[in-house]
Amino acid sequence: MAAERGARRLVSSASSFWVCCLLLLLLGRRGPGAAAARSAFPPPAPGSSIRTFTPFYFLVEPVDTLSIRGSSVILNCSAYSEPSPKIEWKKDGTLLNLDDRRQLLPDGSLFISSVVHSKHNKPDEGYYQCVATVESLGTIVSRTAKLTVAGLPRFASQPEPSSVYAGNSAILNCEVNADLVPFVRWEQNRQPLLLDDRVVKLPSGTLVISNATEGDGALYRCVVESGGPPKYSDEAELKVLPDPEITSNLVFLKQPSSLVRVIGQSAVLPCVAAGLPVPAIRWMKNEEALDTESSERLALLAGGSLAISDITDNDAGIYFCRADNGNDTIEAHAELTVQAQPEFLKQPTNIYAHESMDIVFECEVTGKPTPTVKWVKNGDMVIPSDYFKIVKDHNLQVLGLVKSDEGFYQCIAENDVGNAQAGAQLIILEHAPATTGPLPSAPRDVVASLVSTRFIKLTWRTPASDPHGDNLTYSVFYTKEGTARERVENTSRPGEMQVTIQNLMPATVYVFRVMAQNKHGSGESSAALRVETQPEVQLPGPAPNIRAYAASPTSITVTWETPLSGNGEIQNYKLYYMEKGTDKEQDVDVSSHSHTITGLKKYTEYSFRVVAYNKHGPGVSTQDVAVQTLSDAPSAAPQNLSLEVRNSKSILIHWQPPPPATQNGQITGYKIRYRKASRKSDVTETVVTGTQLSQLIEGLDRGTEYNFRLAALTVNGTGPATDWLSAETFESDLDETRVPEVPSSLHVRPLVTSIVVSWTPPENQNIVVRGYAIGYGVGSPHAQTIKVDYKQRYYTIDNLDPSSHYVITLKAFNNVGEGIPLYESAVTRPHTVPDPTPMMPPVGVQASILSHDTIRITWADNSLPKHQKITDSRYYTVRWKTNIPANTKYKNANATTLSYLVTGLKPNTLYEFSVMVTKGRRSSTWSMTAHGTTFELVPTSPPKDVTVVSKEGKPRTIIVNWQPPSEANGKITGYIIYYSTDVNAEIHDWVIEPVVGNRLTHQIQELTLDTPYYFKIQARNSKGMGPMSEAVQFRTPKASGSSGKGSRLPDLGSDYKPPMSGSNSPHGSPTSPLDSNVLLVIIVSAGVITIVAVVVIAVFCTRRTTSHQKKKRAACKSVNGSHKYKGNSKDVKPPDLWIHHERLELKPIDKSPDPNPIMTDTPIPRNSQDITPVDNSMDSNIHQRRNSYRGHESEDSMSTLAGRRGMRPKMMMPFDSQPPQQSVRNTPSTDTMPASSSQTCCTDHQDPEGATSSSYLASSQEEDSGQSVPTAHVRPSHPLKSFAVPAVPPGPPSYDPALPSTPLLSQQALNHHIHSVKTASIGTLGRSRPPMPVVVPSAPEVQETTRMLEDSESSYEPDELTKEMAHLEGLMKDLNAITTA
Repeated sequence: MAAERGARRLVSSASSFWVCCLLLLLLGRRGPGAAAARSAFPPPAPGSSIRTFTPFYFLVEPVDTLSIRGSSVILNCSAYSEPSPKIEWKKDGTLLNLDDRRQLLPDGSLFISSVVHSKHNKPDEGYYQCVATVESLGTIVSRTAKLTVAGLPRFASQPEPSSVYAGNSAILNCEVNADLVPFVRWEQNRQPLLLDDRVVKLPSGTLVISNATEGDGALYRCVVESGGPPKYSDEAELKVLPDPEITSNLVFLKQPSSLVRVIGQSAVLPCVAAGLPVPAIRWMKNEEALDTESSERLALLAGGSLAISDITDNDAGIYFCRADNGNDTIEAHAELTVQAQPEFLKQPTNIYAHESMDIVFECEVTGKPTPTVKWVKNGDMVIPSDYFKIVKDHNLQVLGLVKSDEGFYQCIAENDVGNAQAGAQLIILEHAPATTGPLPSAPRDVVASLVSTRFIKLTWRTPASDPHGDNLTYSVFYTKEGTARERVENTSRPGEMQVTIQNLMPATVYVFRVMAQNKHGSGESSAALRVETQPEVQLPGPAPNIRAYAASPTSITVTWETPLSGNGEIQNYKLYYMEKGTDKEQDVDVSSHSHTITGLKKYTEYSFRVVAYNKHGPGVSTQDVAVQTLSDAPSAAPQNLSLEVRNSKSILIHWQPPPPATQNGQITGYKIRYRKASRKSDVTETVVTGTQLSQLIEGLDRGTEYNFRLAALTVNGTGPATDWLSAETFESDLDETRVPEVPSSLHVRPLVTSIVVSWTPPENQNIVVRGYAIGYGVGSPHAQTIKVDYKQRYYTIDNLDPSSHYVITLKAFNNVGEGIPLYESAVTRPHTVPDPTPMMPPVGVQASILSHDTIRITWADNSLPKHQKITDSRYYTVRWKTNIPANTKYKNANATTLSYLVTGLKPNTLYEFSVMVTKGRRSSTWSMTAHGTTFELVPTSPPKDVTVVSKEGKPRTIIVNWQPPSEANGKITGYIIYYSTDVNAEIHDWVIEPVVGNRLTHQIQELTLDTPYYFKIQARNSKGMGPMSEAVQFRTPKASGSSGKGSRLPDLGSDYKPPMSGSNSPHGSPTSPLDSNVLLVIIVSAGVITIVAVVVIAVFCTRRTTSHQKKKRAACKSVNGSHKYKGNSKDVKPPDLWIHHERLELKPIDKSPDPNPIMTDTPIPRNSQDITPVDNSMDSNIHQRRNSYRGHESEDSMSTLAGRRGMRPKMMMPFDSQPPQQSVRNTPSTDTMPASSSQTCCTDHQDPEGATSSSYLASSQEEDSGQSVPTAHVRPSHPLKSFAVPAVPPGPPSYDPALPSTPLLSQQALNHHIHSVKTASIGTLGRSRPPMPVVVPSAPEVQETTRMLEDSESSYEPDELTKEMAHLEGLMKDLNAITTA
């Protein structure tokens, strides 16, 4: 910019060749796209016809001129330009027609040969302006000059005959029109009067003669010569009288009057005084004496007037004229106001610009009074519009330049003193022609991605000719539909393909087009895009003409009118009022245009304002208007009335005013009423005016008691009086020239905490005693001092310490001072009161919730009478606290009633309260506690930890996460997410996304790629909305190759473990697309196939049963019973097959009170290896959920089912949310055998190391078993939460990386020796749930299992097989019922 400013200076002085070279050099440095629309001085573009700024200005401008009728006048004007300008004149804004009387001089000045002026014809008087025009360049206008023609002489006052004592001053008035004052002169005895230091003419025309002599006695008249025949005033004789040598009153003959002057002018403040002795005149300014002798600009004129020359701004102020003759002093004052003509602090500067650009001409002025600014273009007034705007009070902004805007712009500043102008030139440059090379085609897909009330965001794609477009810049041209003036907005950096157009009008149609530029120039324009802004809510304006007046001492009436900009029907008004000095504003709804507020305080100032409401809400408030209620008689008596007997005939009364709130107006005085105590009907009344607070009542009788009372007065009446107060006058006038003598005696009587002091007055009764001073203290009498009335003879000193030695002194005093003291000492008695017994604590403590921060505590006291009325000095202590956090301390408060209002509590918080009673030194214990939870309140803090991340695979979708507010003040019922691309936009222009419930995450879709967004979040509870969080910025990513929908899940591998949280998306949409009914059918089908396989194996095993094996099983069964509670064995439940469902149970579950939701007691022992402990990290919520599934179990129902179906081990296995290829494989096991044959009881088994931690079984072992295994394919979103089937005892753990992470139960090879209990890491479906253990029965010893399988043919009798078949048949019916459902 420094280089550009240097270039502009060269433009005005150098030749066009060097101008061209310099401008081309500058443009070469700026680079492509550098035609910044906001640059104030862009130089001409390369290749354009170079145009330079033309010097065009006024050399001389016309000035204000005073003329007289018939005289000639010249109004000077001269302008410079090449070529020479054409000069014209305007009078009162209209071009002046020249004639023989009004001619244009060669330099452009206006010559009026003979001024015409009469009462009804004033063609020459007015405002003149010089207009200079250069063809094809423009027009400029000069400042405005006022031509004033003096009117016909008329005397407002004329000289009158007068007399003056020799040596004094005299004045002779001659007041004419202000414009004729310069033409006034005086004559003495019809001869011109010569003025000197003693005789002066004031600016008003008045003649002042100071230090009058005999030669001043003559006939005087004033003459007005204004071009016509002279106009003479009446003649007046001035007589000069000899000095009478007596004093006369001091008077002003001429007092100063306030003046207004302009900086640089002169002023005279008249001040003439007369009197005997002759007065001296002194001047002061702002209470400081003025030194007129040493000052160059201040002078004292004849008679004492003050003359100030070359006035500056510092001369403004109040001037005091003080006349003093030794006997008397008089004073007068006047204010001098200094004004200043407009001056330019910053003048407009020349500007280069292109079409469609926005420019600003800056103009900064000063003056006093503050000048107003208007703009002129080529001599015509600029009328503000949508495209010509006055900004920052003085600057002119032109939007969307067109070729016709070219020309000269002038800033004209004007105030009461004068006016001034300054101008600048605007040149519209042609766009540079494109250089050799391809130009970009039109940008594609121009759309309005965001439309608000006052801004529109446009986005587009790169032109087809340049798909990458990294080096392209863009210009957005836009215009209001129906207008030809187009504006432009450029992108901020190359490659950017979006622009936000600000400062638009609501509900208005705009037309947009976009052009791309490369290094060769501008390309094609896009097709026009028509967009309409959103309508804006229209609110009422302020109600005009609001007035308030006091209707009474307690009421004020407020009136107003309908708002000028109602923007729809006004529904009602709200009147706000507030007492001065407070911050509590009250309001009342009003449907009319006036309202009277009653119940106000008397003589108190209130402020009022009015807000109009329409269907959109409250409008703009009016300015505050203040008014004071009327005064009234005082409502309280004066305070601290005291009487002091002065002597035998007078009593002095002292008092203080009533409390300020009860004065009800200005206290104008006090009314004193007094009477003799023996004659109460004879009352004397006296009134004290002003603010006096004491009064001496004299003329009283000796030795007589009088009663006094006092009342305050205002202009409205008399207030209440004080109580009667008595005092007795002395019998005789005693001596008060010395202090009293020592009291004649002093006696003390100590008690436990007090000492009673008594005394007798001094023996000498002839000395006045006003009172007695008692001093006391431990070891010293000077610690405390108490004064009592002279009539008093005893006093009790209270609040002393027991068993303490006190020294006491007594002195009599009067107005002279204190007399000789008398000393005494005493020791207070010891404290022997027994310890008090504790009181009974309060009962029936109740907490009543009143609001979000207030709870009322009430209680009863059994130690009070039945009516519960407190008549002694007991008090109650209330304490309260909240348990969150746990270390919160108690807060305490005392109360003297049976209730207390606890305030300042936290919203939605549980508090506990207790009360104790104290009476004297006795206290009770704390009462039973009462609890209360405060009401909810709107959240007082915003949501915290707001983060925004992009959703993987979906670049146009983002996920907003947050944490609840720290001060939720209640249960959060939802959130509102605000987002916008403009962080400074009004909040009603942001996009709103509601979130229902207490979710802490939310997805927002279909956002614009590579765009910065700003997000705010607001929490909501049942009471309303809380504050918004700080704006968080997030820029959406650029276009990505991955798509959101239909993308394949990545291979998770064998080490993948499912997340602990639910698999639902933040919006609650399921993660698996497979229908839940299909999943249920697959699971049930797998179960049926498994059961059929079990039946086949059972039949096969039954045929091989032998009696030897039955006996062996019986023996083993008996051994099991004998070892039921020994070693590591635990109660083991027989195998069972059951299905968990959210709303349907396959069989009744026992209601065992066992708190362990996994285990239930059964009469069959189970080895310790059978159960793997559940992870201790599972919280109470998980246990509660499990209890909800198993809460219906009972031992009775379990035993009944066991009797019907045989005892089977139970396995709970909720399916995890895994890919659909997962399966649960089940093989037939020994579940079909009786429990006695399926459990090994005779041998203790030890778990192999790590057996309990394994979660997976080898798939190779499943394949080696050679058995057909049914498979259940599981979809994770199915509501079926768990499904278990019998399984063979598991083998040693091995891991297959090809297996999914959901645990599978596989068949164990029969010849494996190792056995263990497996726990499956089971995920949850649709909600957050930790792993649940799968309970699998332990395998028996290998040798025992081998024998059991070898003898399986004879393990069942026919009757046992029949029972088993009946059980399976019932199970099949249950499964059919589920399938049908």
